[in-house]
Amino acid sequence: MLQKFDPRNENILVHVNGQLVPRAEARVSVFDSSVQGGDAVWEGLRVYKGGIFCLDRHLNRLFESAHALAFQNVPDRETIVNAIRETLRANYMDDEVHIRLTLTRGEKITSGMDPRLNIRGCSLIVLAEWKPLVYDNEYGIRVITSSVRRNGPQFLDSKIHHNNLLNNILAKIQANVAGVDAAIMLDANGFVAELNDTNLFMVKDGTVLTPPADVCLAGITRGIVIELCKQHGIPIVERNLSLTEFYNADEVFATGTMGELTPVREIDGRPVKYVCGEFTARISKHFRAFIPANCISILP
Repeated sequence: MLQKFDPRNENILVHVNGQLVPRAEARVSVFDSSVQGGDAVWEGLRVYKGGIFCLDRHLNRLFESAHALAFQNVPDRETIVNAIRETLRANYMDDEVHIRLTLTRGEKITSGMDPRLNIRGCSLIVLAEWKPLVYDNEYGIRVITSSVRRNGPQFLDSKIHHNNLLNNILAKIQANVAGVDAAIMLDANGFVAELNDTNLFMVKDGTVLTPPADVCLAGITRGIVIELCKQHGIPIVERNLSLTEFYNADEVFATGTMGELTPVREIDGRPVKYVCGEFTARISKHFRAFIPANCISILP
């Protein structure tokens, strides 16, 4: 499911290191760490009519990721929020918007891997675009299992929301070649971790189950779904889950900022029993009710 280009995004202004510049001129140095080694962290933010959804949760994860990677001279929260505000205001955006917030280690004085070459502080990029939800949440998506494994913490901890996404991209390439929407990535032991771009849940016999956040990204939407299940008395279990369990699930759905809750209709050619079944519909309803009260308005 390829997203269509919105012509309104042709002339957007992008916030790069304190300046708003036209899309065609938005760039960082060839010496920037994101170019040199994918050395950056990021967040995807969704803007609804009431404001930015779960902004504090996203910023907390951004700062924790930057701290784990030992970034120096990180912009403070007020600076980042102001940059987001200026970007949205300059583009007259207040709804149906996706923000790609990127923080890199910054520009190096010369090419190299050593972080000591970064003496100028971090680079901050705020890229806001008009975008609908990435998937059709009524029809659902088809997925395959990728041969590419999800990184475990013994290699690169998924709790760092980093820009080093080649594993996920390779899995997405396999999905594209297979003519489906996304790919399931397994962990080193063969258990289901997540999709290449979203977290996964399944429902079996009235219980919602999801892989533990050991290998998968501890997604913001994933966490909210777990909270909502507990709040509304829906049984929820985090444990290792095999592909066979997903094949035989009553319902399967994916979660993410860009897609909210998306039903999965087929896994490796096997149809899921109920597409957008009772539990997926119930949780989706609770999630939609959760959105307005958890949008932070930063525009005057």
